[in-house]
Amino acid sequence: MGLFNWLKKDKEQASQPAQAEERPLESGLEKTKRSLFEKLSYAIAGKSVVDDEVLDSLEEVLIASDVGVETTQNIIERLEARVARDKYLNTDEVNRYLCEEIVGLLDAAADGKSAEPFDFSKKPYVIMVVGVNGVGKTTTIGKLAAQLNAQGKKVVLGAADTFRAAAVDQLVIWAERAGVDIVKQEMGSDPASVAFDSVKSAVAKGADVVIVDTAGRLHNKINLMNELTKIKNVMKKVVPDAPHEVLLVIDGSTGQNGFLQAREFTRATDVTALAVTKLDGTAKGGVVIGISDQFKIPIKFIGVGEKIDDLKLFDKKEFVESLLGE
Repeated sequence: MGLFNWLKKDKEQASQPAQAEERPLESGLEKTKRSLFEKLSYAIAGKSVVDDEVLDSLEEVLIASDVGVETTQNIIERLEARVARDKYLNTDEVNRYLCEEIVGLLDAAADGKSAEPFDFSKKPYVIMVVGVNGVGKTTTIGKLAAQLNAQGKKVVLGAADTFRAAAVDQLVIWAERAGVDIVKQEMGSDPASVAFDSVKSAVAKGADVVIVDTAGRLHNKINLMNELTKIKNVMKKVVPDAPHEVLLVIDGSTGQNGFLQAREFTRATDVTALAVTKLDGTAKGGVVIGISDQFKIPIKFIGVGEKIDDLKLFDKKEFVESLLGE
């Protein structure tokens, strides 16, 4: 089904009488939820109170769910403090305790930043998108552009991943589907030149948002750092405070490898937000919690399916409750 057919279908459904409430996020996270629920159930089986043995079992469960060792230790320490304070905690309420403590960690990672994705008072709002090849970077850009266009925002895409013909061609297809403008050059062109032209075009057209795709190569960390720095510097020549957002796209299905990707890109550039993709096809959704906590970077988007609306604005409470709620 085409991009705008999805949008049309969603609009038609919204105008129809209310049906039974759907939980699309919970559905998208079903594999992770089922895996986590089964492990948690086993960890507290036969127990009535949260003691050291239960906490040790919970620690094993969280690590096995790709939350990460350091983040798991943070969560367990929070639970230990709660046990010490409240003296008696019932295992029937373990899910609620975990929800509250994990949401607290994600709050701390967001550091009070607004849940709103963009500040449209800055025009054009410049987003530079980074991430390794194959994580769903170009698809994320296309979905985001389509959603913004559907909201009435004027969007320009910049095809600055000039080292892969497939990357440029794919972005051109998304631009056509989404009904937005795109700036591109010949294969092998200087990525910074494309980024400069993209921002310049966005200013000339009075665009609200410009989204610049970048190459996803980790062949050499020094080259990556230099390339991303150059792209940022040339965009500043047009919009002095650009980029307003450096969005790192990570494939959630890669589990612990997602941590490695985040580490390399946060070393190479000032990542300001995360988009975690492909969560519908994995039981490793716990990586979302770990990456946000470890790198102190807020998550702005998660991908839980193929449809245009399956790229969702991240709501930490809804996300955690979808994983751990009844």
